[in-house]
Amino acid sequence: MSSAPATSGLSNTAASRNIPSRGAPAGLRFFVYAAISLSIMWLDQRGGWLDTVRFTLQAVAYPLQMALASPAAAWDWTRENFEQRTMLQQENRALRERLREFELLAMRRADLERENFELRNLRSAAADVANRWLVARVIAVETNRLRQRYTVDRGTVHGISKGQTVIAGEGLVGQALRVGPWSTEVILLADPEHAVPVQIARTGQRTVALGTGRDSELSLPFLPLQSDIREGDLLVTSGLGKTLPAGYPVGSVSAVRRDGASPLAQVTATVTAKVDRDRVVAFLWFNPAHPAAPPTVQPITAPPAAAATPP
Repeated sequence: MSSAPATSGLSNTAASRNIPSRGAPAGLRFFVYAAISLSIMWLDQRGGWLDTVRFTLQAVAYPLQMALASPAAAWDWTRENFEQRTMLQQENRALRERLREFELLAMRRADLERENFELRNLRSAAADVANRWLVARVIAVETNRLRQRYTVDRGTVHGISKGQTVIAGEGLVGQALRVGPWSTEVILLADPEHAVPVQIARTGQRTVALGTGRDSELSLPFLPLQSDIREGDLLVTSGLGKTLPAGYPVGSVSAVRRDGASPLAQVTATVTAKVDRDRVVAFLWFNPAHPAAPPTVQPITAPPAAAATPP
């Protein structure tokens, strides 16, 4: 009965002898580690031999760092690229729209400057004999060998009457032929049915300029062969005929031909007004008290063919 406890006591003693020792005490281990750490720190401070170790560890760790950072960097780069692309597209659209606005403004400005220039010329072209003038816009043009006409946006409601003088910035354009309530048909100087008494500004010689049906071309068929007229001479209204005042530019002589077989010189002139480019014209009202004011405003028509030669 008493042998069992004795046996168990012996076996516990043997087991305790077989348990391995737990090593050096904790204080000794701390002292050893501290001494090693201090030694390494002292050696690194004096010799810097751990720099090579750090450099090698950084070289080994760099690919791992890049691999870990690549997904985030790729996402940021892609998002930034798309954001910049969207922003650039929006800026590009805004700049294109702004450019269109500036182009329209530039064209409108050029148009206004040209119109302002024409209006200033109209004002300067209205001599002191005219006490009132009304600007009209050209809305239709008919130019062929049979008709040289303008249609403008002024009529009887604006006070326009038949035969009224029409000028442009460079000179005389023609006269009101058919007047409607809100529009007027203007017969141009070059119309084959129109004639205007003119005077050579250089010499004072008077004659009649007839329309030829060709754009901006006049004919002076009643000048004698020995007339003093040359290319470049300015033709102005003479004031005769009681329809137009004197002194308005009509045209300039473009060609003079003298044929000994004919007693008349063959003279052509070019209308001073830019009838193929003018967009605004002016109707004139004359001061009746002015000596040069015409007493009537009836349009002049060309003489019949039988009267084309002087007596």
